[in-house]
Amino acid sequence: MAKVLFIGTGGTMSALSSIGPFDIQDYSSNGRFMEADEIIDHWPMVRELADVVPIRYRNVASTALGPAEWLEILALCHSSFAAHPDAAGIVVGHGTATLEETAFFLSLTHKLPVPIVVVGAQRPSSGLSSDAGANLANAIRVAADPGARGLGALVLLNDEINAARDVTKTSTGRMQTFRSADFGCLGQADGDRIAWYRRPLRRVAPDTEFDLAGMATLPRVDVMVSYAGSDGVAVDAYMAAGAKGIVIGGFAPGFMAPGEVDALARARAAGVVVVVSSRAGSGRVFSTSKKRALGFIDADNLTPQKARILLMLALTRTREPAEIARIFAEY
Repeated sequence: MAKVLFIGTGGTMSALSSIGPFDIQDYSSNGRFMEADEIIDHWPMVRELADVVPIRYRNVASTALGPAEWLEILALCHSSFAAHPDAAGIVVGHGTATLEETAFFLSLTHKLPVPIVVVGAQRPSSGLSSDAGANLANAIRVAADPGARGLGALVLLNDEINAARDVTKTSTGRMQTFRSADFGCLGQADGDRIAWYRRPLRRVAPDTEFDLAGMATLPRVDVMVSYAGSDGVAVDAYMAAGAKGIVIGGFAPGFMAPGEVDALARARAAGVVVVVSSRAGSGRVFSTSKKRALGFIDADNLTPQKARILLMLALTRTREPAEIARIFAEY
């Protein structure tokens, strides 16, 4: 059997409620969370699919994971593969709240010849009709599948394989929550085989220019969202906190309230990089002569949270607007 490494970071998949199988909402307050090896022991049938090597990281809700933890998880992926160079792939168990962000970060930064599949669950492992076991099993199958190589980091839930760049959580509680709105999934984990249907064209790991080896922190980038009547006061707070970049989730297809434009123009004049995304969750941001004149960069069709990650990484390479625009066009 293929060898697959399983790194557990916590989240709903790891949860066991003390109340019982009908608790599928309040388990974080009424239960305990399993480490990677305990998750595999709880779902022992996944060992029939691969030689699974569990690796502990930290057992936390994904709301507690951010850039510092992304760097740690990235380093753990590399060190784990170095210890098991015969592994066919890596699965990262993760809470669904920020799963798409960790996955996109890994999809831009890892330097491994094997796939990384990020997996979560909508219901705890103790819950009635939990999806944790099936998602874990399918993630292991995908990580071991040769077709998963060269696709960057992947996200697996609800039998669907999505590209980390495209996917986002779209529902608070439904099983089909992770969707790639513009282009759809890459493939499906069916009972008889892993079925692939398309490949991403944008650059993905390991063929990326972002090398974070030895880096302890990432540049601060903040996100603001447009709303009717916004005066852009958040911009001043972000600048005072030391933001090197600001992403705005503007009105579709990438417009802003007048007060936001003025505030972001001041930030740009002070050297802060400004990237314009859309709060709509789907579709490209349209370029305009006014935004170009102000030095704002368009995020293409990246959601604000994904644009933030790419801007953070871009700022590790350059502060030149033209180069950052090139990075957004290629990734």
